[in-house]
Amino acid sequence: MDIAREAPNKGRKRLIMGGAAVAVIAIVTVALAQLEPAAPTVEAGTIWPDTVRRGTMLREVRGPGTLVPEQVRWVSAVTAGRVERILLDPGAEVEPGTILLEMSNPEVQLEALQAQQQLSAAEAQLVNTRTTLETQLLAQEAAVATAVTNFNDAERQARVSDSLVARGLISRNEAGLAKDRLVQMRTQLEVERKRQDVLGRSMGEQIRVEELQVDRLQQVVAYQLRLIQSMKVNAGAPGVLRDLPLEEGQWVLPGTRLARVVQPGRLKAELRIPETQARDVVVGQKAMIDMRTDTMPGRVIRVDPASEQGSVTVEVSLEGELARGARPDLQVDGTIELERLDNVLYTGRPAYGQSNSIVGIFRMSPDGKSAEQVRVRLGRTSVNQVEILDGLQPGDVVILSDMSRWETADRVRIR
Repeated sequence: MDIAREAPNKGRKRLIMGGAAVAVIAIVTVALAQLEPAAPTVEAGTIWPDTVRRGTMLREVRGPGTLVPEQVRWVSAVTAGRVERILLDPGAEVEPGTILLEMSNPEVQLEALQAQQQLSAAEAQLVNTRTTLETQLLAQEAAVATAVTNFNDAERQARVSDSLVARGLISRNEAGLAKDRLVQMRTQLEVERKRQDVLGRSMGEQIRVEELQVDRLQQVVAYQLRLIQSMKVNAGAPGVLRDLPLEEGQWVLPGTRLARVVQPGRLKAELRIPETQARDVVVGQKAMIDMRTDTMPGRVIRVDPASEQGSVTVEVSLEGELARGARPDLQVDGTIELERLDNVLYTGRPAYGQSNSIVGIFRMSPDGKSAEQVRVRLGRTSVNQVEILDGLQPGDVVILSDMSRWETADRVRIR
């Protein structure tokens, strides 16, 4: 006899299977959430590694610059004038008396003639004054001589009158008149001598005044002649004519720069050091100037107190024989040695990070297949090196190239 079987409950089976699937998905989700994200991959050929080491670190700063002459002489116009002839072109070797160009100015020549005319008139006046005063002095000397003669005669008359009165030959009144005349002649002689002294002193003063006037006019004439002579413009110093930016017929004013003479054998470097690095640059520090084909040692001779467009101008004198490739306006690179730091921990300077700052640097694993980011405190910096104050140990290999693309990652893989 067949036994009737109950039909299976398909809805329950579906619920069980669905619950199991949900549980599996939940377990997988939790497991995946607990997994760390995969480290990004960096190509080994794109990184720049360096080893942390302890020793002496040479601290330097670097900046671009140009070579300029140590001695530059600007030739300026002393007076206004028109350029008549240009005798030399830039590049010519010159001596102090070499004529560079000739100028003309009729007004300057006219003023020179007027000054010479005034000088001639003053010299004639001096001669006339000296002649007049000498004539007056001679006349006064004659008056003094006459007064002396009259005084001597009156003195003799007085003595004779005294003897005649004693013998009763003349009256006492006549003797008194003789004595009065003696007093008169004595007074007149004293007055004439005083007049002679006054005339002698005033004569010297008047002549000195006239002579001073002549001297002043002589200086004016000499100045006017120098103005005329200055229109034949000379180099004023030995060297090479660098610039002469004029044309014939051009009118120039006093003080206009006419030419520039340089000494090419004596050059110095003018470096532009970033203002953030120039604070430790002082006069006397050693420097090395790179001229692309040659290098020359030097020494800092001046630091500009002002900053311009983010840089400070530092002048470096070149030491030793000048390299063949050195010439004015040559573009160079200069490195200045600031100090030597002994027994410090240092490495190559990374592409990011300033002095006395904390940055993230990737430290490579011993096998070189990965790198982890560590916090490093930097100290003093140089052109290519940086002092390590904390975060690294000697022998650590770090990545110096720009890793800002992976700054959010703790680790990277290297392949």
